[in-house]
Amino acid sequence: MPLDSTDAPSTATPLYWLHGFTQTGASAHRFRSILAGQRPVVGPDLPGHGSQRHHARTLEETADDIAATLPVDPVIVGGYSLGGRVALHLALRHPEKLRALILVGATRGLPTPNARAARRQRDETLARHIEHVGADAFIDEWLAQPMFARLPVDEAERRARQANDAAGLASSLRLSGTGTQRWLGEDIPSLPMPILAIAGAADDRFATEALALAHDAPRGEASLVPGAGHAAHLQQPALTAALVAAFCARYG
Repeated sequence: MPLDSTDAPSTATPLYWLHGFTQTGASAHRFRSILAGQRPVVGPDLPGHGSQRHHARTLEETADDIAATLPVDPVIVGGYSLGGRVALHLALRHPEKLRALILVGATRGLPTPNARAARRQRDETLARHIEHVGADAFIDEWLAQPMFARLPVDEAERRARQANDAAGLASSLRLSGTGTQRWLGEDIPSLPMPILAIAGAADDRFATEALALAHDAPRGEASLVPGAGHAAHLQQPALTAALVAAFCARYG
């Protein structure tokens, strides 16, 4: 699902942007539109979302599916939250496909089996709740959480999320939620590509993760976005896009 990027330089390396949970490839339009003036930006719908809402995939399967669609020449891949988890798996499983990696609000996962099991149980409860109340009511509940308190009112973003349904969102939680992800802490040092880890400065948990990812990756760096919580690219699209654009410019 490419964004209109007719003004982007044809020689620039494409950026594949992977969205977060309850979003679609049409989400983050302000952030993506800034970047699309500089390079082609491609935003696919992830399994369980939008046009792929009837497709059920694990994180590993999603990474492999995306790798199969990428061009021969390496591209830049970025992702937010769920999309960041997918992007990390893509980088680990198919490093030759990536020229650089950008992570926004991403995590290495949960380090202990007990923590992962507890998260899977929590996500199963949430999945059943989604199936009970429906996608629209759940999205309202989801965005009412404190972690999204700084989100601006944006009807286009709300419409993008309305392309989802309850079955798809529940499937995404069950197959690609944080509890399904193995701990990646020991794998980050093996990543050969440049990595930019971004988090909102007010998002304590993910700011800590961004700094840890940057520390552990051989070519890692981190940036914390002022005035932003978990969804930095939605809360501060211009600032976040400037960070991403500067990073991308160094790698094609």
